[in-house]
Amino acid sequence: MPVPGDRRRERLARARLYVVTGAREHEGDLEAFLSAVLEAGADLVQLRAKDAEAGDLLRWSTSFRAAADRYGALFVVNDRPDVAIAAGADGVHLGQNDLPAAVARGLIGSDLLIGLSTHSTAEFDAGAEEADYLCVGPLYATPTKPGRPATGLHIVTHAARRQRDGAEERPWFAIGGIDVDSLPGVVDAGATRIVVVRAVAGPDPKASVKALLVALASSPVS
Repeated sequence: MPVPGDRRRERLARARLYVVTGAREHEGDLEAFLSAVLEAGADLVQLRAKDAEAGDLLRWSTSFRAAADRYGALFVVNDRPDVAIAAGADGVHLGQNDLPAAVARGLIGSDLLIGLSTHSTAEFDAGAEEADYLCVGPLYATPTKPGRPATGLHIVTHAARRQRDGAEERPWFAIGGIDVDSLPGVVDAGATRIVVVRAVAGPDPKASVKALLVALASSPVS
């Protein structure tokens, strides 16, 4: 029988659409939102609340864990390996200036996933071996990453070429300002997996996820 880490990595390998969200306290609809995006076909959900304290993250994580289990999806916590462990998450996502992936791996063990953000071709090529997946971007300017310059699509083209050449075998996701209108260009550049935030945060997240998956369907998983 596969160990938990193997099952998580198998699920990650099939993933196409990754949704990042906060606790949606202003909207007051966290559980309904998670159900909507996961029922529509999202593969991963990440809890991202940069300024939240651990207690709040753990409280919100209960809803994320339950929803992910209900729909067979993966649940990731942003930035905090300690919270990921305590919350029973499937992994942690790290930025370039967060705890190094090697240190995080020592804390969380081999079963949990580690994701790593990269913002340039050099960072992508140097992605820590302890990371299970990489993200590239932000492709376009986005208020979710204030002060972070857009990378443009060349980083997608680079990542796709590296994977075709066998230089990078891990799954990678394009991120940053992607929506149903910009997605065709992202796919044409070589992306097969995407991360979205605002694109599914509107009044009908289920329909938004479905529209994104239709647009992704022209790109085979690599």
